[in-house]
Amino acid sequence: MGLWYDMRRSLRRAIAPCLGICALLYFGYHTVQGERGIIAYLRLNSQLEQTQMALRESNAARDVLARRASLLRPENLDRDMLDEKARHALGMAHPHDIVIYTP
Repeated sequence: MGLWYDMRRSLRRAIAPCLGICALLYFGYHTVQGERGIIAYLRLNSQLEQTQMALRESNAARDVLARRASLLRPENLDRDMLDEKARHALGMAHPHDIVIYTP
């Protein structure tokens, strides 16, 4: 038969393992680097943690504002808060007052 027959036979035996290895490498690469791979998963977890931290900060700021607003309600009016808001809005103060502006 000869050399040609032996080469064809060897190639036929090698094709299936080569295709299997190529498929394994393809899926392995996309498992790590793909759109829904491990790296994308870690990046999304990092973004989720940052977003949750920003949400906690905004909730805390909202709670502070809600507490301050509750002091201005008619049924629970705090005279000091009312005086502070009026002076801030009008830009007026007594000559002996010490005014500290906070953002």
